[in-house]
Amino acid sequence: MLTRRQILTATAAALAMPLAPRRIWAASTLTLGSVQIDTLSDGNLVLPGDFILGGMPQEEMQAIVAKYGLPTDQLTPPCNVTLLRDGTNTVLFDAGSGPDFQPSAGKLSEALDAIGLTADDITHVLFTHGHPDHLWGLLDDFDEPVFANAEYMIGQAEFDYWTNPDTVSTIGEARTSFAVGAARRLGVIADTVRLLTDGEEPLPGVFARLTPGHTPGHLAFEISGPTPAMVLGDCIANHHVAFERPEWASGSDQDMDLAATTRVALLDKLATDRHAIIGFHLPAGGIGRVERAEAGYRYVDGV
Repeated sequence: MLTRRQILTATAAALAMPLAPRRIWAASTLTLGSVQIDTLSDGNLVLPGDFILGGMPQEEMQAIVAKYGLPTDQLTPPCNVTLLRDGTNTVLFDAGSGPDFQPSAGKLSEALDAIGLTADDITHVLFTHGHPDHLWGLLDDFDEPVFANAEYMIGQAEFDYWTNPDTVSTIGEARTSFAVGAARRLGVIADTVRLLTDGEEPLPGVFARLTPGHTPGHLAFEISGPTPAMVLGDCIANHHVAFERPEWASGSDQDMDLAATTRVALLDKLATDRHAIIGFHLPAGGIGRVERAEAGYRYVDGV
């Protein structure tokens, strides 16, 4: 469980990092028929390792994470915002962190600029869930929507959860700021946001898939095409233990048991159906696929 102290420690660590140039990742990586998909870097998070890895069988977890050359005391997962263009619509899946979460994130405007787009070009924003790194980029410094010309969409269950006044007192102290921030941002668009249900087709060829556990109403989005693709959000949130041992509980999930059940079922489906996947926190832009392994699954870059 991420505590307020850990958030402050991680933020201080991010501020103390050398001011070396960082690549703003923005490149076309997947074409599905007439649909072009790019993943845009919003930067990265700086998290204490226990936020994701705490509570797992430590010896086996250490062995898995070591294979990927990662430390276990601090993790810096990338944040990949998906952009879809079909010739008519210019769609973002999630809006990034904005300036108010961590200084290492909130870089989406730079990534858009790198491919010649501005916030005004976005026609739709579809949210996978209400956590800060996905939602807090919704508003500017004046509490106005950044994407002024866009229609906003989020799952009905997710919207109901974050706008429920009881959430702030029941979510736990470590995530109180998450609840306050989500309620404020969703309140601004409450009168115009479109609320989605499982299986709905909010845009042509885009289908909402309920994938709960990380948050109560988390949605993934399936994009149809010659090779269908799934925008995962955080229902599969890393390329190491989430694939090799999807049944393990992770402290990053609000309902750890339900999230594990969702991961196990989803990875089986993705491997069987050979879908492309687009992961918010997966490496190298986050586009790849799932393969079965001797134990569990493996993430493979590219399609």
